[in-house]
Amino acid sequence: MTRVVVVGDLMTDTVARAAYPLAKGSDTPAAVTTHGGGSGANVAAWLAVEEVEVAFVGRRGSDIAGRNRDMEMMGYGVDARLVMDAERPTGTCVVMVTHKGDRTMLSDPGANGALLPEDIERCADLFVHGSHMHLSGYSLINEGSRKAAILALDMARKAQMSVSVDGGSFSPLKRMGAEPFLEWTQGARLLIVNAKEAEILTGRDTPDQAAKVLTAWYPQVVIKDGADGALWYTNGRPEPVTVAAEPVDKVVDGTGAGDAFVAGFLPPWLDGKQPADALTAGCRLAARAMRHLGARPTLDVVDNQI
Repeated sequence: MTRVVVVGDLMTDTVARAAYPLAKGSDTPAAVTTHGGGSGANVAAWLAVEEVEVAFVGRRGSDIAGRNRDMEMMGYGVDARLVMDAERPTGTCVVMVTHKGDRTMLSDPGANGALLPEDIERCADLFVHGSHMHLSGYSLINEGSRKAAILALDMARKAQMSVSVDGGSFSPLKRMGAEPFLEWTQGARLLIVNAKEAEILTGRDTPDQAAKVLTAWYPQVVIKDGADGALWYTNGRPEPVTVAAEPVDKVVDGTGAGDAFVAGFLPPWLDGKQPADALTAGCRLAARAMRHLGARPTLDVVDNQI
């Protein structure tokens, strides 16, 4: 199976799940828990659960949170290449989950915003022909880590690695603008975005129309559409390949479901399986992520599998 190198963000997620509708200006009972997070780190963790050989390149603080996140990544079996930042704390995200499961996130990138080109160069041994690199869109959106992300893309291309990129998050992507993102990531073999991100990048309000536009920049495009499933498209096909979402009786927490989808999709896609099979695998892992609190598989599940 192809080795995957993930370059991206590492966070600590503080998840507050409200028991009732939010009482603005007052108190609302909630279950508050702390978990490992960060889109790039989440993808790497889920890939490891799928028994993929995976390395993760990122940056953490010298604080206790950073040490814990580092140990978690090793617990999953990820080859974690984390640079320790002596000045910035480990990135933190406050995830507010309503009683209906809707999420709002407040993010402080911390050390992620200082990922440097030198950090990528130190991991040059990972950039080899035959491996695959997945880049978290957050690393491009964040101005502080952008040069490092662009260098990672360049090193992967020079090594003739296959490359996939995700869109990060629609709100910061909108603030940055579509044109720079499309320019920086052109040459990637696969773009994975959700429906809102696809609309921002193309101006098209339906996923199938957006996918057709995006193939002007990327040979293959995957668009996640929540409860409506996901689609895959490449030039020359009359219509996209679509797969329905796997039913989830109760959504406990949608945090990280999109990252789990990426980790489910990539292995069969890299193995040359049919797009429908890869989409189905992505939807399966996304559904699994939504059934528990936190953006990553729980470590006790990983231990049981081992």
